[in-house]
Amino acid sequence: MNFVEELRWRGMIHDVMPGTEEQLEKELTSAYVGIDPTADSLHIGHLVSVMMLKHFQVCGHKPIVLVGGATGMIGDPSGKSDERNLLNEEQLRKNQDGIKKQLSNFLDFDSDAENAAEMVNNYDWMKEYSFLEFIRDIGKHITVNYMMAKDSVKKRLDGSYKTGLSFTEFTYQLVQGTDFLHLYNEKNCKLQMGGSDQWGNITTGTELIRRTGSGEAFALTCPLIKKADGKKFGKTESGNIWLDPVRTSPYAFYQFWLNTSDEDAEKYIKIFTLLSKDEIETLIEEHKEAPHRRALQQRLAKEVTIMVHSEEAYEAAVEASQILFGKATTEALRKIDEQTLLAVFEGVPQFTVEKSLLSEGVNIVDLLAEHATVFPSKGELRRTIKGGGLSVNKEKVADAEKLIQSADLLNDKYLLVQKGKKNYFLIIAQ
Repeated sequence: MNFVEELRWRGMIHDVMPGTEEQLEKELTSAYVGIDPTADSLHIGHLVSVMMLKHFQVCGHKPIVLVGGATGMIGDPSGKSDERNLLNEEQLRKNQDGIKKQLSNFLDFDSDAENAAEMVNNYDWMKEYSFLEFIRDIGKHITVNYMMAKDSVKKRLDGSYKTGLSFTEFTYQLVQGTDFLHLYNEKNCKLQMGGSDQWGNITTGTELIRRTGSGEAFALTCPLIKKADGKKFGKTESGNIWLDPVRTSPYAFYQFWLNTSDEDAEKYIKIFTLLSKDEIETLIEEHKEAPHRRALQQRLAKEVTIMVHSEEAYEAAVEASQILFGKATTEALRKIDEQTLLAVFEGVPQFTVEKSLLSEGVNIVDLLAEHATVFPSKGELRRTIKGGGLSVNKEKVADAEKLIQSADLLNDKYLLVQKGKKNYFLIIAQ
């Protein structure tokens, strides 16, 4: 497979330095992408770069993941208006371990293949660098005029942002350039990839390699992904969509992809899956013929959820979705964990009752009309039961004298009450 051609039809190329394609055709090449270890988990905003590395390895080349332990302590001015918090070494290592574990779902780190992936941390070579060594070995090769011409610097100096640009951030491109030079010399790494906002920093690295007489290096960037409505990709009202199942449940992760617009789904399925061009074109046609079936969204959600989590997590997410939208059973409801249950029923009205009330057993009418005011009156509740319109934990309630007990609780804490087809209520016993 031709790596550049593969990325091109997927819409994953923004800029590519002349000679890059020829270099990749000539020999097995190493390329790196930098990831800031600001958390112990990646979020889906990182996935474009990760997929670039995935395709790179599939095409027979060697991917290197650079964890920016040093650069993460400075803060990249590209597209940002604030400096970031500094991290200590212990937290950096913890974050690095978490990131590598997640990347192992995408990249082969462990085989003895010539193109097995590697992870490096720029803190390991930058921490011993003295200031005098840095300005002597690196600073003298790059002029201030060259650095000032970068868009990331100009935007921070032209009044677009309230804050100016600190010297620390100004030197960021030199530090990132040093990374490329180090990897070029130590790992024969000839290509750096990243988002289009990184073009200036990446080309500083290629220029530094050229000016120090080390040789020729290359750059390739992908477009910054935005949603069809212009909003930032990967953000929701509740924040980032994380790859860590504790931070973002597999159900919520699956739902994010399932709920993408038609226009976005057509774009995302090329970027975030390994499906072939023929498969994707067939799916697009199928979707156009019957948009209501959401074939693109369903396949996209399936592929990405399995890749990030597992097939089991995907199947559990589908089953959890059916609880709210389909004919799920009590058994299915009891199987899902607390985090998924709360994600499925996020936003439904909640009532709190004393747990001791259920240990002794409480009449369903007293529970739902007195202790938790799901119904405004006992009379209305009895009429609803008589008409077959009340379910508790997906089981129809046929008797107004039914006792609700602790054994009925889901996850030893919740009762799911359903009035009619669409009205849900969550009772929390604590």
